[in-house]
This record gives sequence, structure tokens and C-alpha cells, in this order.
Amino acid sequence: SMQCFPSLVLALSSLLGALALLQLSLYLRVPSRYGKHEERLCRPRGRLPARCAWFLQELPSFLVPALLLALRSPPRLEPLGCRLLCCLFCWHYFYRTFIYPFFTRGRPFPLQLLFFGTLFCIYNGFLQGYYLIYCAEYPNDWCTDLRFTSGLLLFLLGMGINIHSDLLLRQLRKPGEVTYKIPQGGLFTYISGANYFGEIVEWFGFAIATWSLPAFAFAFFTLCCIGPRAYHHHRYYLKTFTDYPKSRKALIPFVF
Repeated sequence: SMQCFPSLVLALSSLLGALALLQLSLYLRVPSRYGKHEERLCRPRGRLPARCAWFLQELPSFLVPALLLALRSPPRLEPLGCRLLCCLFCWHYFYRTFIYPFFTRGRPFPLQLLFFGTLFCIYNGFLQGYYLIYCAEYPNDWCTDLRFTSGLLLFLLGMGINIHSDLLLRQLRKPGEVTYKIPQGGLFTYISGANYFGEIVEWFGFAIATWSLPAFAFAFFTLCCIGPRAYHHHRYYLKTFTDYPKSRKALIPFVF
């Protein structure tokens, strides 16, 4: 049976933080080349339909924690606070794996990015699941602790913003369309990256509720990974649409 090795948690969390800084350095000036930032003149190589790609990429983040729980003998997800935290993580990835892909209308996804995205989901799914299932220790009243309750509220708020923003983006396109249009409504009234903002809030909420190094490392990675993408989306909209609202910011209302 697997045991908890705090040194492994520390090493994997530190590596995740280093990967976050690497992402930031790579994509702060130049966006990752997929979706609206794809090179127009590049010859398309291996790609998968967006629905299939998102399903395959996100699936490990749901399956790996479930597998770790199944391997634990006897099962350990006590107290209630720990059980709820593990459910929050799996809930997000259940949505991203089994619901979101079947409604997305994105362009075909490059296999290279799919490969690295899947590797990350395996890695992070293992780190978060391993910590919560084998290492985390919470007091019996953790679910009434201010860190848990405030983090849970932020998580739910962020997830709501993320899902609502994705819905607004989907409604911009008719079935079969791949053209880009100006997002309207919701937080898109104020920021270009409303969907990304929601996901960042969600994972920082999870980190506060979990109050653990792995969760904060993941939240930091999320910020460094999709924060720059929101910035590049904002620049794309400004350059592409002459009527794009000049008052909108990239990621944070009234600031950035």
C-alpha cells in the first residue's frame, strides 16, 4: 500500500512552481500557437477535433485521483473537510471531462499541445490526489474553519464565472462556425478573459480551502499559464475589431 512521503509532496510542488515560471517566461511575450493565435501560414499538422482533444486531455485529472483512492486500503478521506476538498477537485474535472468537451465549438487541437496537456493533467492529478488521500491531515471541524469556508465560496464563485463565460463564448458561434467574434455579457463587459479569470479565482479558492503547498502551487501555475493567454486574447481583440470596447481590461477589472 502507498504511504505518504512529505519530501515527495515538497519536490513535486516545487517542480510545479518552477514549471509555472517557465510557462510565464515562454508565453508572456508570445502566445501559445493554438486557437486564435495560430500561425495562419503554418501548414496544419496532426490535430484532433476539439471535443475529443479536451476529453482526452482532462480525463487523467479525474481518473488519477479516483485510482489513488481505489488503491488506498483502507479508504481514507476523513474528516469531512478532506472528503469535500477531494470532491471539489474531482467535480471540476468531471465537468471539464464529461460535460464541457461535448459543447465546445473550438478549432481542431494540435497533437503536440494535447500531449503536454495530458502529461500535466496526469502529474497534477497525482500530486493533488496523493496529497489529499495519503498525506493531508485536517482537524475534525475543518469544514467550519474560515480558510475552508472562504476558499469554498471563492471556488464556487470562480467555477460559476468560468462556466457562465464558456456558455457566452459558445453562443457566439453557430454550429460549424470557427470565426471569432466579440464576447458580450457577464464579466466580458469588463474583461476580455472572463473565462480565464473564473478559473484562476476557482483554483486560488481551492488553495485557500485546502491550505496546502500542492494546491497553492497549482493555483500559481494556473495564473502563470492562462493569465498571459488572457492578455494575448485582449491584444488580439483590440487589433482585430475596430469597435472593440476600449474600456475593457485583459484579466482584472479596472487594473490589467
